[in-house]
Amino acid sequence: MIGERNMASRRKRSGGRAGNHRNSSSSINQMPWQQVVNIDDPIEPLSEDGIQNIHEGVLEILENIGIEFMNPEALQILKKGGASVRGENVRIGRDLLAEMLTYVPQEFTITPRNPNREITLGGKNMAFVNVSSPPNMWDLERGKRAGDFEGFKDFMKLTQFFNCIHVAGGYPVEPVDIHASVRHLDCLYEKLILTDKVVHAYSLGKERVEDVMEMVRIAGGLTHEEFEEKPRMYTNINSVSPLKHDFPMLDGTIRLAKRGQPIVVTPFTLAGAMAPVTMSGAVTLSLAEGLAAIVMIQMIRKGCPSMIGTFTSNVDMKSGAPAFGTPEYMRATQMTGQLARFYGLPMRSSGVCTANVPDGQAIWETSNSLWAAVQSGTNLVYHAAGWLEGGLIASPEKFIMDCEILQHIQRYMDTSLCETNTEDIAISAIKEVGHLPGANYFSAKHTQERYENAFYSPLISDWTNYEAWNLNGGNWTAQRAHKMYKQIIKDFQPPPIDEAIKEELKSFVARRKSEGGAPTDF
Repeated sequence: MIGERNMASRRKRSGGRAGNHRNSSSSINQMPWQQVVNIDDPIEPLSEDGIQNIHEGVLEILENIGIEFMNPEALQILKKGGASVRGENVRIGRDLLAEMLTYVPQEFTITPRNPNREITLGGKNMAFVNVSSPPNMWDLERGKRAGDFEGFKDFMKLTQFFNCIHVAGGYPVEPVDIHASVRHLDCLYEKLILTDKVVHAYSLGKERVEDVMEMVRIAGGLTHEEFEEKPRMYTNINSVSPLKHDFPMLDGTIRLAKRGQPIVVTPFTLAGAMAPVTMSGAVTLSLAEGLAAIVMIQMIRKGCPSMIGTFTSNVDMKSGAPAFGTPEYMRATQMTGQLARFYGLPMRSSGVCTANVPDGQAIWETSNSLWAAVQSGTNLVYHAAGWLEGGLIASPEKFIMDCEILQHIQRYMDTSLCETNTEDIAISAIKEVGHLPGANYFSAKHTQERYENAFYSPLISDWTNYEAWNLNGGNWTAQRAHKMYKQIIKDFQPPPIDEAIKEELKSFVARRKSEGGAPTDF
């Protein structure tokens, strides 16, 4: 899809009204910054035979069909590492695959310029990423329009503001009013100034990758050695399904892997178009493409953090258009999660939909995809807030509506909801209320001691009755989200950054602009 290809400690009873964090620049309540830990067992739709059947399919592709690597340096690395290389066709034996997978860390951290925003990926940890790469934006005031720099900065402010967003991923909207040769410089400068969260580099040419690594290093006040000591940023690459990896994404992968920075490998496989029409066939193809790149990464630097991504969904067979948040998408995500655990790999999936505006369809499709991420054991959830039109639109209203779902997931995983000590079983309260006519627990001592923190407090949902809602303006969800968006932008305060570092970033950007930035053909 165009949008994809281009594109601390747990508090007791967290999530209630008293537990919600109140931003210093706003009256908007939200849950505190924390990573979600998935306490549920994953859904595993495949039997042991099913796992083995897909695995054997993966091996058949890697050993006998091969994956095309359209990059001479990648071919040299793979050949030297023991793969069979004929022209651009690379075949990887099962023993070589098994060996390379042993080097991939099952869990790792990424530390941004603010160490308090460090995230852990792998295991049961989940991290949510803002919408990334749409060429267009939409809001209630101006409708659909091409992405611009002001819109980009607005989305960066939303990314920083919401605690449930852990990663400032790719461009939340492409600012087409900035020339592509220097777009990455302006965008990353603003991203590093307006946010203090983990950032991403597009693997789209030497200059973009090298510039982003250097700017992340400067922003963190790091030496070159300190930058390479641990993950500080990451990239995501997509295969060119079926069965290809292209030059620029491989080039970026090689550059980041040499410096120990994480790479997420996400084949883009739409069943019925770039992959077999069956979900098991599409998943098998996706895994083979992804694993081939991960093998190369480990040949470059054993132990380099790597993740397998899934972007397997289906097309509308009536029109050929992509469809997201479908039942097929959910099962494919769960199946991929099961195979990711089989291979010992951390996993990425996405919060996606096909809807064109932030309506009911947008929310049920996005909810399907986000809960599929939970059910699959996903660690990194791309496009978790703000995605519309299959990745062609970013919307601030949809961003906020999605953050409500993300907070639901965060609260759902709060272990306090499942505690069963004496106070939680509440026999004393049950005795106190007893059998009296009209008895209720509102005034019970047990309730009075706990009510402020007992339940989730909504971000944007309206829990009043119809009459009260109507008297308050009768605003639908997207209208309430629009109002919140405007308030956040109005009151936004960027996170602190040392002025000397800020000036060094400015100087780097100015120098690289004077050198022409990244080459383009226009």
